[in-house]
Amino acid sequence: MNVVVIRGTLSSEPIERTFAGGRNVMDWQVTTVLDGVKLSVPVQWHDPPKHALKYGEGDEVVVLGSVRRRFFQVGGATATRTEVVANQAARPTARVTVSRMLDQARTQLAA
Repeated sequence: MNVVVIRGTLSSEPIERTFAGGRNVMDWQVTTVLDGVKLSVPVQWHDPPKHALKYGEGDEVVVLGSVRRRFFQVGGATATRTEVVANQAARPTARVTVSRMLDQARTQLAA
């Protein structure tokens, strides 16, 4: 089971990229506060819906997704990155949407 729910603030402008195969990816840095300590979490959203383009630095978001560790080559060496892959995201003020997201997370956890 691999379920992540994060609520935090976008600490930089989202970066949108399109790969050669036509896949769109949006990269976010979501900052949360845990016990008074700020933590930054890299989030990738593959083929995000159009409403995702409305998010910007300083916006608060709730993200439902999973954790992924990927490996890639940089300068002849293997590098690694751990990130959250978003399935859905919404503003905390979208209470119905966030409630559905949390219901989905609970269902996944109960399976």
